[in-house]
Order: sequence, then structure tokens, then C-alpha cells
Amino acid sequence: MRSQGMRCRALLLITFLSANCWAHTLRAKRSVKPDPAYSAALQAADRFLHAWQTQDHEAGIMMLSDGARQRISPEQLEEFFSPAANAAFEIQHGKLHKAGEYVFPVVLFGLAESSGHVRFGQIVIVKAGKNDWAVERLP
Repeated sequence: MRSQGMRCRALLLITFLSANCWAHTLRAKRSVKPDPAYSAALQAADRFLHAWQTQDHEAGIMMLSDGARQRISPEQLEEFFSPAANAAFEIQHGKLHKAGEYVFPVVLFGLAESSGHVRFGQIVIVKAGKNDWAVERLP
């Protein structure tokens, strides 16, 4: 009888400690402060890929950095901004590459080559001004 009471207390103690540890983990995750630069870069990547998805050449080209515009031919841009009707994209968690530059892994679905074609790549977003972000490298 006594060992059963000890087991019950031990079980209650383990349950309490587990719940306390779980609550501490949740508080620790909530205390992470968001990086405003990361959010702005992610928004820029999302806007650019939405322009790709909707074949909005003008909006997409306006978001390119000067360096990207020089490296990419008009034909390459025309091809890039001409995905299939069922185009879609995924943006994965990005990383700060260096000051003012974030790299986001992306997956593009429904490229012009074939409706089932998928491209894995990275989009590089750079700070282009006080509150401006530009696409330095296409996925």
C-alpha cells in the first residue's frame, strides 16, 4: 500500500515537472523578438513572387536591384515572368546572409516549361534604401 502511494506521488511530481518544463519552453519561444528587417525582406520576397505568379512583369521588374537588372537579359525576364496558369510558390524560412541581405529558399510550381515542372532555388533580397528592399537574385 505504501509503495502505491509513493508511486502516485512520484507520478504527480513527474507530471508537475513536465507541465512546468513545457510552460517554460512556451514562454521562451514567445520571448523571441521579431526582426523588422527580416519581416520587410520576407514581404518583399512575397510581393516579388506574387508578381511572378500573376505574370505582372512591370511590378516584378520594378523590384529588381540595379545589379540584377544588369545581369538578366530582357528575354530571360520575359521567360521568368511567363509561368503556367497554375503557378504557385512556397517561401521557406530565410536567413540573414550578411548585413542588409536575406536569402529565402523557394519552390516554384507550374513553370512555363511544363505545368508539372518544379524549380527549387533561392531568392536573395537586399536592402536598397531606408525602407526599400530589392531582389538581387532570382530563384
